[in-house]
Amino acid sequence: MSSKLRAILLGVALLLPSLVFLVMFTALPVAQTIINSFYRRNLATRNQPVWDGLGNYVRLFAADSDFWHVLSNTLFAVAFVVPVSVILAFLFALLLNQRLRGIGWLRSSIFYPTILPMVSAASIWLLMFNVDFGLVNSAVKLFGGKAQNFLGTTNWALWAVCFVIIWKMTGFLMVFYLAGLQGMPTDVMEAARLDGAGAWQTLWHITLPLLRGTTVFVVTVAVTGAFQTVDHLYVMTQGGPNHASNLLLFNLYETNFRFQDSGLAYAQTVVLLLLLLIFTIANTIIADRRSYDAQ
Repeated sequence: MSSKLRAILLGVALLLPSLVFLVMFTALPVAQTIINSFYRRNLATRNQPVWDGLGNYVRLFAADSDFWHVLSNTLFAVAFVVPVSVILAFLFALLLNQRLRGIGWLRSSIFYPTILPMVSAASIWLLMFNVDFGLVNSAVKLFGGKAQNFLGTTNWALWAVCFVIIWKMTGFLMVFYLAGLQGMPTDVMEAARLDGAGAWQTLWHITLPLLRGTTVFVVTVAVTGAFQTVDHLYVMTQGGPNHASNLLLFNLYETNFRFQDSGLAYAQTVVLLLLLLIFTIANTIIADRRSYDAQ
């Protein structure tokens, strides 16, 4: 056996365990979900699934379907939550990368929301947004404003949910940026200082390009997290009022477990997977193009 063939077989052997897990827990479930989305089934009955072709997708995207409202809410939430969370995470990482007194306590306080269970975090903010005695409305009144029912009005419900998602996610994303900053080569930074580069020039021309790989990963994690909002909605708004704060994954949960329409839920799952795939591919292509342009 030649050394080249031996190296190929060794590579295949090393990749095989990961490939098995990938097929079993990712590829096969996705394929099964796509197949099931073409069947009409109701969990409330014992009837066998009936082939319906694209029927579930026709019902899903019908003109009178609430899915369009849910989809627009989801896309808005992702478009708002992801950039705000990523920017705040990067700014916090820059701050916490300094040698300051009490920096350990500050790191813990920013990261603390991440370790809270989602239901507990949502319950805390349910009280914080309370119209009568919530701290948010107390602050609004303190500055001369009028108390608002943030979780009970169509104008504010989605904004309140997005705020909680950002509060919960930012500390988690910050850890990756902080690790990236602490892993940067110090000789590059010292050379920039010796060349007379200011703080802004160092940040824009050295720090951000070196963190490009971290940013791609952080944005991907943020997009995935924004699409996975269920617990917050279940505790805080139940998707209301009038679907004003309803997001795709929570709507999928309700369709399957409340309305027992499993076929329609599978179709929504396929749409969710496609959206995640599109966002991930677009993020990777943009990052690769910027990396190529920088070279």
